[in-house]
Amino acid sequence: MRFQLLGPLSIAHGPETVVLKPSKPTSLLAALLLHPGTVVSTGYLLRAVWDEEPPATARAALQTCVLRLRRLFAKYGISATTIEAVPGGYRMRNDTETLDLALFRFLTAQARAAAGTPEELYRLREALSLWQGQPLSNVASGMLQRDAVPALEQERLLVLERVCDLELAAGNCHQVLVDLYEGARHRPVRERFTEQLVEALYRTGRQAEALAEYRTVRERLRDELGVDPGPGLRRLELAILRAEELGPAARPPGPEPAPPHPASALAVRDRGRAAPGPAGPPPVPGFAGRAADLRALAGRLTDPGGPRLLVVSGAPGIGKSALARQSAYEIRAAFPGGVSAVDLTRPDGSPLDTGEARALLPAPGGGGRRLLLLDNAAGAGQVLPLLPETGGATVLVTSRRALAAAVATHGGFVHRLDVLSPAEAQDLLAGLVGAERIAAEEPAARELAAVCGWFPLALRIAAGRLLTRPGLSVADCAAWLAADPPGRLALAEDPRLSVPEVLGRAVGALPPELRGAFLLLGSLEPGSGPATAVEESVLEQLVEAGMLEDGPPGEPYRIHAFLRGYARWLARDRAGAAALLPG
Repeated sequence: MRFQLLGPLSIAHGPETVVLKPSKPTSLLAALLLHPGTVVSTGYLLRAVWDEEPPATARAALQTCVLRLRRLFAKYGISATTIEAVPGGYRMRNDTETLDLALFRFLTAQARAAAGTPEELYRLREALSLWQGQPLSNVASGMLQRDAVPALEQERLLVLERVCDLELAAGNCHQVLVDLYEGARHRPVRERFTEQLVEALYRTGRQAEALAEYRTVRERLRDELGVDPGPGLRRLELAILRAEELGPAARPPGPEPAPPHPASALAVRDRGRAAPGPAGPPPVPGFAGRAADLRALAGRLTDPGGPRLLVVSGAPGIGKSALARQSAYEIRAAFPGGVSAVDLTRPDGSPLDTGEARALLPAPGGGGRRLLLLDNAAGAGQVLPLLPETGGATVLVTSRRALAAAVATHGGFVHRLDVLSPAEAQDLLAGLVGAERIAAEEPAARELAAVCGWFPLALRIAAGRLLTRPGLSVADCAAWLAADPPGRLALAEDPRLSVPEVLGRAVGALPPELRGAFLLLGSLEPGSGPATAVEESVLEQLVEAGMLEDGPPGEPYRIHAFLRGYARWLARDRAGAAALLPG
């Protein structure tokens, strides 16, 4: 018997495969199977089954769904205890023999371990053969379709890209054309497929078709996103126009998989033997600077005698998550047991409850030292219950708060993050927008970085505006943003890339007394000394909340100029201030 997620949710029993009908029990089963061996919280299951509006009787109805699944299992000789009721939720203990997703991840882990050998391609092909179509196509859950399905598809595409790389390196261009046509047609923004297709066509003597594919994707990118193809595709086009020999395709290095969906950050077991650990976060796109911070984190995290808990804290939008993920990527070799990442916030920015967070923790396994990144922690109260369940892993936490209670009780170190230097901010813009475009308007780029307060969040938003408007000069962008930086630094399609949203949530989470103090500090002139206007105990709480910084000798507290500007902007916005000010 095997449960199948990589296609319609179904149960394979001997020669028979039963595709389940869309229903609430089917949604419940999918939510459990996505987290094999892990306690899945009742709250998560309620949202999976009823989306964001569970009825008042949902908890009782959830138990009914479990009973219906157990009756269904009985038809196929599956034990009723396959679904375990445990404190806080339910759990299914699936492995490579009973779940296709577990087997897929085990095979891809074997392929990574065999990188550079013929076995790698064999294992990846074997993993792809498990896919039977669109994952969870018969599951009605809006939450799972929105969150889990794209993550599963991302895992498949990464494997397919790697397979095509290996086949091209082996000179087997014809064998991958069908896969590459499908990938390039349906995912034009995933430029690697088009790049591989253009290369394969050119290597097989079909120059005209190769150029036609390039131009097709170029027009789609311009029409739909307002951007040009990346440097890899542009180099290929130039080589074709010049009729250059590409030379033999180099065998590509081992893959760097994307961060697994929380459902994949689990140890997969085969006959009791732990599979290689999760791949962990990939490098952060466009990451620049922070060399000293990276060295400091690497030194502490990789030191066998170093702290088991390390907290990266700082103001909202200052780049804590990017630094932590880049650091985890760069030191992954020091953690043979795997690197895992768990986001402790929901897409709307609200924190996960303890049960939800526990459900996402990777299962402890063998294989050596492990690193666990707990990203976007709301406070020590969210982190403390999770630490005993991390199985001895080194834990890296990002939070606006310093998590003094967690560090004091478990030992550890707090790394406080500051804004980028002007040179680092320039490098970040160049990495995101393109070095040539930034170098052509270097003074304007420096002005743009200053308008953004050298905050990575603001710089990425500004870069997004430049990327989607190829005709916009850096100088015009800087001038437009300078007229209202807090209000205009926002990309409408993603609240996580919006200064009003991100900083608004941070200020809104403060107690009324601290909100009022923050707005008061924004009204003061630089250098006037916040300690003269606000009680020291309040200032200390603002430091802990990430809204104020320790200052130099003689000025124990300081506020970032960008946060000062936001506080003034908020105070001018009467509607916004009314929602935040006490009383």
